[in-house]
Amino acid sequence: MSRPGARYAEALMRRYGLSQEHLVGVRFAINVALATTIVWQSLRAIDHSSPIWAIASMVAASDPHPGEARRIFKSRLVNVAVGCATGFSFLMIGGSANWILPLAMAVAVLVSSFVIRVKTMWRQAPITAAVVIAAAVMNDSSTVGIVQGLRKVAAVVFGSVVGIAVSLAMSKVWIIPLATEEKGT
Repeated sequence: MSRPGARYAEALMRRYGLSQEHLVGVRFAINVALATTIVWQSLRAIDHSSPIWAIASMVAASDPHPGEARRIFKSRLVNVAVGCATGFSFLMIGGSANWILPLAMAVAVLVSSFVIRVKTMWRQAPITAAVVIAAAVMNDSSTVGIVQGLRKVAAVVFGSVVGIAVSLAMSKVWIIPLATEEKGT
């Protein structure tokens, strides 16, 4: 018995000479376009700031294979939490001093690699620590850094949530034959 939508995908493949991987690429392109529109319009309506952090996060957390999208999303959130906690801890301890940025990034890497040990997206921890601390250092104000850091981290999390939501929804709406979907799970 074929999965729902599989006949439609197979008909497209035959008609246009596409492989299953082509269809996955087309579906992913639609995912990215749809999720970008959601992120852009939502964040622009809320605060008129640039949604670029959220869009970058949305793409990083998206995948055309549902299992892979879930894995990336979980890993990304764990490492964002590590980077956020590290960045805010260093802001509380060191204020907006220049030396805290490289040290906090190094500590975020160590915590992510040795304590948390979620290898996928482990680079997200130091990136998030930098996002949190950079505004404080640039403005010579821990308070400004905390406020701007929270806004950017919220945008990153929002983009990631939209990315996984659209990826999972599209995998249900436009089902591509089973052999392709299982590669990512």
